[in-house]
Amino acid sequence: MSVQIAVSLPSTAVAFLDHSVAAGEAPSRAALITISLERELRHRLAMRDTEILSQVGPADELDDLVLWSGRSFDDLD
Repeated sequence: MSVQIAVSLPSTAVAFLDHSVAAGEAPSRAALITISLERELRHRLAMRDTEILSQVGPADELDDLVLWSGRSFDDLD
């Protein structure tokens, strides 16, 4: 289910959306915004998982990979 909302964006952000759609990189402004929000949600969930792991400590051989992923996400902020 989708819900329509109205948002105000800086003109530079709208220009980026329009350029991306015109270049065929996204089917619509809404699609690109949705993709970006989903990416942000995945990022926050991964950061939360990394925080939980750092509090609980390692439990198996994949923990090093998770810790590395958390550090990699920090570089994106």
